[in-house]
Amino acid sequence: MIVAHTKQELEEQLAEWRRHDEHVALVPTMGNLHAGHLSLVDLAREHAERVVVSIFVNPTQFGEGEDFDEYPRTLERDTRRLKKPAADLIFAPEVETMYPFGLEDATTIAVPRITENFCGADRPGHFDGVTSVVARLFALVQPDAAVFGQKDYQQQLVIRHMSLDLNLPVSIITGETVREEDGLAMSSRNQYLSEGDRAIAPVLFKLLSDVAKQLQSGARNYSDLEVEAIAKLSAVGFDVDYFSIRRAQNLEIPDRDCDELVVLAAARLGDARLIDNIVVTI
Repeated sequence: MIVAHTKQELEEQLAEWRRHDEHVALVPTMGNLHAGHLSLVDLAREHAERVVVSIFVNPTQFGEGEDFDEYPRTLERDTRRLKKPAADLIFAPEVETMYPFGLEDATTIAVPRITENFCGADRPGHFDGVTSVVARLFALVQPDAAVFGQKDYQQQLVIRHMSLDLNLPVSIITGETVREEDGLAMSSRNQYLSEGDRAIAPVLFKLLSDVAKQLQSGARNYSDLEVEAIAKLSAVGFDVDYFSIRRAQNLEIPDRDCDELVVLAAARLGDARLIDNIVVTI
């Protein structure tokens, strides 16, 4: 497996693959890899002969007071983990490679409307940072496909919108959320949970599942379901950012005839901010 740190190293290897008419799939990450990331690598392998995993802790998607400085940098461990499943290349650039004019003069790509609520409201500027760095990765790697996890549901919708709107020649693929045995969605930030908070954390997925079952059973009192779930989360110690039922394709408020919904939530528990969702066909 190759580890490339510079644009030149990346381009040389990509050119070799292209000469052999091999397709490339990209899995963008910020490192500190867990089984959820590795499942995305497996999924990428189904769509291309070559798989590139980017590892870059992107400063522009962290807001003031967030954990950019503390976010784990574990490239050596991540490299070992990516030997099985086998990635063909790890792209681990420096900030200067991704932002050659510096962060203050960097071009920003902003997707309107779909970024205004939920994580976009709670983390101002976050999605501008995500779309801007993903667009850079697409320009550098020029993948045929890119794979993102469903856990970050709003993020994958935003990237899908950007790619379609800019006519980027990349297929966006969404991989299923990988969970711990008790249902907690795997996340790099789960390590911030204390022992006590870790015992409470699975309640988030349980409540998402309960609401999904009610929707499948015919419940359509969306607001009441949301209010009840928020109260239950608050009662066990969560500080809830949002718990909402929306149209799966665009996160707009659904009417009673909508047949595909997403129940999505974000809540803080101790030092960790947990996000999760369930897509429901009714």
